[in-house]
Amino acid sequence: MKNKKNTAHVQFDYEREERLGLPEAVFCEGKNKDIIQSLLLEFNESTGKSILFTRLAPEIFYGFPETIQKNINYHELSRTAFAFALPPHKASKKVAVVSAGSADAKTAWEAARTLEYLGIEHSMFEDCGVAGLWRIQKALPQIREYDIVIAVAGLDAALVSVLGGLIKSPILAVPTSVGYGMAKNGETALSSMLASCSSGISVFNIDNGFGAACATARILNMLIKEK
Repeated sequence: MKNKKNTAHVQFDYEREERLGLPEAVFCEGKNKDIIQSLLLEFNESTGKSILFTRLAPEIFYGFPETIQKNINYHELSRTAFAFALPPHKASKKVAVVSAGSADAKTAWEAARTLEYLGIEHSMFEDCGVAGLWRIQKALPQIREYDIVIAVAGLDAALVSVLGGLIKSPILAVPTSVGYGMAKNGETALSSMLASCSSGISVFNIDNGFGAACATARILNMLIKEK
């Protein structure tokens, strides 16, 4: 971000990128529409400034004037928006985002869009749930070619344990709030990932694809420092 001024009702952490290697982002859920609109007017293609907006619901975004919408790259499924992506990440590593089912798409795409904004090369592998093992078996040869894997799953989250036993790459696991009753809005998937018999898996908060993508960036930033 080039601007160092605070915007109405928002105090930006302008030093975050220098301090952490991660730029500021805007979590929109719960924010007043006027605040979001003021930020969209400041960070868009026409101003040449870009910032990542997460949890920006379609009913909120499409309620803004078309003059605002046309200057923002909005992705409805992931509920993310930005004017343009940052330059390609210098680590030049590839990330696979693997989801168990199409119901996990919101979270998987939140991770993918965050990676896109951060300039990190990635590919999506969707609907690889292990209820039909052939799905993940079919995708495995390709997934093994990636340096980091973000695995997204709800229900019993069995995909994560299976992947953990089959690939060498670091796995960042994100439980989703997908599932009936005993899935408990993702708590069962979270517990399953934490209790996985596959060792060395990092687990993130429920539905937090953004967090997993940011963790990926932290890992890749370390690789740059080591060069």
